[in-house]
Amino acid sequence: MSITDLSAVELRRQIKQKELSPVEVVKAYLDRIEKFNSKWNAYVTINEHAIDEAKNAEEAVMKGEELGGLHGIPVAIKDLTPTKGILTTYGSEMFKDFIPDYDATFLQRIKEAGGIVLGKTNTPEFGHKGTTDNPLFGTTKNPWNEKLTPGGSSGGSAVAVAAKLAPFAEGSDGGGSIRIPSSLTGIFGLKPTFGVVPHDSDPNNLFGSQHPYLHNGPMARTVEDAALLFSVMMGYQVNDPDSVPTSAVDFADLNGDVKGLKIAYTLNYGLYEVSDDVREVVEKACDNLASLGCEVEEVNLDLGISKKDLARAFSGMWCVKYAANYGHLYDKAPENFSENIAKMIAVGRKLSAVDYRAIEFNRTKVWKAIQSILNKYQFIVSPTLATTAFEHHLPGPSHINGKNINPESDWMMTQIYNLTGHPAASLPIGLTSSRLPVGLQVVGSRFADRLVLQLCRNYEKAFETYIEPTYE
Repeated sequence: MSITDLSAVELRRQIKQKELSPVEVVKAYLDRIEKFNSKWNAYVTINEHAIDEAKNAEEAVMKGEELGGLHGIPVAIKDLTPTKGILTTYGSEMFKDFIPDYDATFLQRIKEAGGIVLGKTNTPEFGHKGTTDNPLFGTTKNPWNEKLTPGGSSGGSAVAVAAKLAPFAEGSDGGGSIRIPSSLTGIFGLKPTFGVVPHDSDPNNLFGSQHPYLHNGPMARTVEDAALLFSVMMGYQVNDPDSVPTSAVDFADLNGDVKGLKIAYTLNYGLYEVSDDVREVVEKACDNLASLGCEVEEVNLDLGISKKDLARAFSGMWCVKYAANYGHLYDKAPENFSENIAKMIAVGRKLSAVDYRAIEFNRTKVWKAIQSILNKYQFIVSPTLATTAFEHHLPGPSHINGKNINPESDWMMTQIYNLTGHPAASLPIGLTSSRLPVGLQVVGSRFADRLVLQLCRNYEKAFETYIEPTYE
C-alpha cells in the first residue's frame, strides 16, 4: 500500500508515531499530482512552499512538540478560498494575478492544526454552476471517465480526493457544490449546517453576506476523514455576521448505534424525474439502512412550490447576489466576465426588492415543508442527484428516462438545502450497471451534523462505500 492509499486518520497516526514523515507524505502527493493532474485538471496552482512546510512539520515531530490534529497532513483548497501567498483567481479573468495577503478563517484553523496546503483546485468562474470549467484553466474531467464532468463547483477538489491527489479537500456549497461533485466522483462530502463553519467576507467583498446558502465543508474518501477536517474548520467567528456559536462536539468516535433511528425516504421530493439506474442503487441503499436497524419509511414530500418556482427562487437569489457583488467590477471591465456571469448580473439588476421578498416567501415554504418532516424523523434521504455523470461540455442532461428536462437545473436535487440551511451530506453508495458512482443525500435537522456523520459512518463501515476509479 502506498502513502496516497492511506486515509487522513491513518496518516495522522503514523506521523505522530514517527512511522511516516510529513516530508514523505507531501512528496508522495506532489509526485502523484505531477504524474496524473494533466489527465483531469484537478489542481490549477501548486503551493511551491509545501515541501518547506513539511520539513518544518517534521522538525516539530522530531523535537517532540505538541502536534495539532492535522499535523503534517496535506489538504487541497478550492480556488474560491483566499489563501495567503498563493494565487487565488476565483476562476475569473478579473483575478488571474491575485495573491491574497490573508487566509480565510477556516483555512487559518487548518494551518494552525498543522495542515499543509498542497495547492488550489479548479472551480467555475465565481463558483456559479454545477460543472467545472473556466476561462483561465479550462475543464476538469472525471477520473471515472475523462469524457464526463465531475460536477461542480468544487469539481477540482472532488477529483483531487477521488483520484488520491489529496487525502481530503475543502469545498464550498451554494447550491450543491460539495454534494454534486461528491456524488459524481464517488466520494463523501458534507455541507454543514449554515453558519457552523465561518465564511467571513474577504476585503474584496466578492461574496458578501452568505445568508442563507453558502457553506464550506469537507470532502474525503471516508466519513472519518471528513469528520476530522470538519472538526478543525468549524467554530464560531465573531467577525462573521452569519457565524453561529457551537458547543464542543466529539468527532473522534462516530461508531454509536443507529438502531431505531427514523429515516424518511423520498425518491424525488415530488418534483424530479430520477433516472432508473440511480433509483435502483438508492433503493438498495435504503434496504441497507434498514438492515442496520434504522426505521426507513417512504414519504410523500410536498415542498409547497413547483419545480419551476423552486428553480426561479434559487436562481433569483444567486443573480441578485452576483449583481450586488460583481456588478461594479463588471461595469469597469466587462471583457473580464464570461457571458454566463454577465447574464446573471443583468437578471439580478432587473429584480426589485419586492421580487426578492417574494423569493424569500418561497424559501420559507420550502423550509417549513422540510422541517415538518424532520420534526417526525431524524433524517431525510434521497438521491443526491437525479443522474450520474454526463459529458463535461454540457450544463446537464436534456432528458432522463426519455423525458425532457431543463439541463440547467432539473438534475440537481441539492439546492433545496441551501435554501433551508440544514446539514446535508452526499454518501457514496455504489455504482450503476454502467459503473458510474451514485450518492445518497443524507439530511438532518439544523446542528445535527454529528448525527449525520454518525449515520454515514455506520453505513460506510458496513458497506465499504469508497471505490477507486479505474484510470491507470
